[in-house]
Amino acid sequence: MNNKNLFEKFSNWATNFTGSSYAFIGAVLIVLLWAVSGPVFNYSETWQLVINTGTTIITFLMVFLIQKAQNKDGKAIQLKLNELIAASKQASNRMVDIEDLTEKELDQLHAYFVKIAELSKQRENIHKCYSIDAAEKKHHSKYNNASQEL
Repeated sequence: MNNKNLFEKFSNWATNFTGSSYAFIGAVLIVLLWAVSGPVFNYSETWQLVINTGTTIITFLMVFLIQKAQNKDGKAIQLKLNELIAASKQASNRMVDIEDLTEKELDQLHAYFVKIAELSKQRENIHKCYSIDAAEKKHHSKYNNASQEL
């Protein structure tokens, strides 16, 4: 359990650091240092091999780091969406965990929602039903309902 926490901490730190401007500036400085050192090493094959090997290793490791971050973010988004579906009285609970459906089943659901969108466009003006005034009313309605429940 402790090793998992250590890896999780390192992974989060590395993801945050490598996405920072400090990491980018560091990478640019390394490339500039390498380029400036070219004349010293007569632009030899070894000089070229150093940057090629370094970037290949870093890229290889970054692929796994990026995939881990995307998996974690994807799972968090799915959980947030599942919470919204479960909390909504009008939403179908069948939509929770639909990421486990087959591609054919997802295509069928997609076609269903495309049809709903088409029917909705025929009935209402999209600019009228999604106005700033409507958003403010909805916000106040939610806020009032939440304070009444407390």
